[in-house]
Amino acid sequence: MMTVSENSMTIKVTPPTKGLFDLMIFARDADSQGPYNWVCSYQIQCLEPRNQEELPENPFCFWGLHQKVRDFGIMESSHKEELLVASQGTLLLTLQTSRPLLATYELASNDLDAALSKKCLASQTEEGKLSCHVLCPFQGYYRLSVFVKDLGASTFRNVANFLLRCFRPVNQNQLFPSGLGMHCGAGISSTGSGLFNPSHSAPIITTKLGKCNITFHTCAGIDVTASLSKDKVTSAKYPLERYLLVTQLKTKVSVCIALPESGVYKVGLFGRSKDSKDFVHICDYIIRCFSEPGWPPFPRVYCPWGKGCVLLEPRTGVLQEQSRARFRAKVPNAYSVVVIGPEKVALQLSPNMVWEGDALAGSAGTQVKLAARFSQRCPSLEVMLAFEVESVSPASLGSSG
Repeated sequence: MMTVSENSMTIKVTPPTKGLFDLMIFARDADSQGPYNWVCSYQIQCLEPRNQEELPENPFCFWGLHQKVRDFGIMESSHKEELLVASQGTLLLTLQTSRPLLATYELASNDLDAALSKKCLASQTEEGKLSCHVLCPFQGYYRLSVFVKDLGASTFRNVANFLLRCFRPVNQNQLFPSGLGMHCGAGISSTGSGLFNPSHSAPIITTKLGKCNITFHTCAGIDVTASLSKDKVTSAKYPLERYLLVTQLKTKVSVCIALPESGVYKVGLFGRSKDSKDFVHICDYIIRCFSEPGWPPFPRVYCPWGKGCVLLEPRTGVLQEQSRARFRAKVPNAYSVVVIGPEKVALQLSPNMVWEGDALAGSAGTQVKLAARFSQRCPSLEVMLAFEVESVSPASLGSSG
């Protein structure tokens, strides 16, 4: 293992067998692109080899931080040595930066394939800090390589290669979800997209109840949407999109999540400005829940349910058959709001601008819809939300949040 700092170099040698070995050292000027020149040689006599696990291959020659790491914008590392220890199978690496940087990471070991490796890393990019959360699914040694580039640059450059040792691996069912982006949690991507003051800055949210709200303050003219995904769904009755509800006000957005089963989920946030038609990825969050939550879904959301709309009651998307439910919602610019079920019920607008009223749910297997008329001249109603009607007890319906 060779580590090179600005003014020194260290080589650690572990001969694989008993015997006599030649160690040859080559060097060149740090700014040179020419060939390495032979500097000196040592003979190493190994009387008794150490029994240890094989180290992972390192194609980047050096271990630890690059000798010119400050030129790349890295000021300080949370781990100074080239050997990092993940005693419980988890590790958080942070790098302080002198300027905004983008980073990617590579985790390699002799037992780890490329697909599984991607589920072991979650990276966060902030204004003056890079963070990487690492999970180790096997006992033994790993290579964690770090690559960075400036925001306007085209290529990433290797700035560090850490040797990581894991004594107690994590359960593979608790690895990160597939498809995480470069930006997890709050950081330069969310700020650059017009999202500020996050309720959760860190990318990993652990919940025992299976519920959480992620909120941001937003700039005017920014639309936000979100997605919920999981690598393997076993018991959810409805599509995962039904277990997430986005509420966007003029200067704030809230993403409410109520999980149908235990596991590890990915919440993706997407945004667009008023000048753009397409949503672009902002960042991802990782939601971890290892209890048995079993929350019901939110109502199905349709396009007319947009910015400024707030669902107050009922917060669950499943209603008990033949029950009477209280409906309360804020719907800006609506001329009338009705509940369509076994009967059509017109909601009344209260002094605090909330449409409210009671309606019958009807029989199991049907839907109750919340609709609105947005133009005084157009008599047609536009469906905003749809609720499922099921033959279940009130206690099992719960409330999604």
